[in-house]
Amino acid sequence: MSWVAWVGVAVVGGFGSLARFGLTLFVTDRLHPHLPEGTLLVNVSGAFLLGLLAGASVEGDARLILGAGLLGSYTTFSTWMVETQRIEEAGKRRIAVANIVLSVVLGLTAAALGHAIGAQL
Repeated sequence: MSWVAWVGVAVVGGFGSLARFGLTLFVTDRLHPHLPEGTLLVNVSGAFLLGLLAGASVEGDARLILGAGLLGSYTTFSTWMVETQRIEEAGKRRIAVANIVLSVVLGLTAAALGHAIGAQL
């Protein structure tokens, strides 16, 4: 991996994490959700964009920078898991299960849609 890719991953990784933080706050402030809709939206949109990159056959440093750097820092598996665990701890098991099912189904659908669109580019 080139030094340009290392720097690119670091720089766009910062932007990705800020975008995640901002979008999550935006959604949470407006919806006051029962589900963590901000995290759901971030992860589903990230899955779509990563599918788009894969479908468009983006390779090399661009794939590392955009996929691992930008989208890797934008999406968040760990936050999804902690939020789901906290919902379950609060005695809201159905909401916790809904969060898991929605995230997986919507994430896979978004990734497949992104891949299909990317393949047409």
